[in-house]
Order: sequence, then structure tokens, then C-alpha cells
Amino acid sequence: MFDGLKLEVVVIPVSDVNRSKDFYTGLGWRLDADVDHVQLVQLTPPGSQCSIQFGAGLTTAGTAQSTYLVISDIDAARNELVSLGVDVSPVFHCEAGFACRFGDEDTKGRASGPADERATYASFATFADPDGNSWLLQEITTRLPGR
Repeated sequence: MFDGLKLEVVVIPVSDVNRSKDFYTGLGWRLDADVDHVQLVQLTPPGSQCSIQFGAGLTTAGTAQSTYLVISDIDAARNELVSLGVDVSPVFHCEAGFACRFGDEDTKGRASGPADERATYASFATFADPDGNSWLLQEITTRLPGR
């Protein structure tokens, strides 16, 4: 694999550029670009090296699903989002396997609360933007070797 290959920007579909810009800046995401003549907006979550981009005609219809936002304290992150008016799922962990973390409608396999002993990579919460693009908060307290 290429050395130094880094994910820089993820393009997400939105129906209303200004509403989406207001939603994400309201979460405290840094506004990196707002190019009016092409309606392109780029924002970066606090502490992230990867940004999102959206704008008029950048993507086809649809939604981005279960895009990960990694945090070190799931309860604090969830509480902060709730204080900003965001509808966030309760914290959960998967009873078995990985599938329970994907999709907001099917909660089969989800157990309430953080993972036992706050196991790293194993506690989650979800929320969506006004267009239905869903975000998956994942608590990581200790990175796997090589990360």
C-alpha cells in the first residue's frame, strides 16, 4: 500500500447547504471553506484531520450512513451533543459481532450502556444531520498497535 495515504475529505449529500452548514457549525465544527459561487462548504470536526464537504451538485441523492466519529469519552461527547439540541441515541454496545452498530432503525443485538469495563472500540452512540446522514460515535481509549 502507498505510504502516507491519508483520508482527507468525505463528501456527504445534503439538500439544503445553508441548513447543513448551520447544523455542523452549531456542533463546533471548524468552517474551512464556504465558496458561494459554487456552493461548496468544508468543515472539520474538533481534533480531526479529516473534513466533510457538501454543496450544490456535489453528490447524487442519498445519505451517508454510519460515518465514524472517534471520541475518548462517549458519555461526555453524547452529553455535549444533547446540550446542543442534537437527538443522540443512548450509549450502547454490541452483544455479539459488529452489525448492531450500523443502521439507526434496527437495534437488534444492541445492549444498553457502554461496553463492559469500558472496552476500547466497543461503545457507541448515533445521531443524524437534518438530511439523514448518520454519524456513529465510537469510544476509543487505547489504540490497537500500529494505529
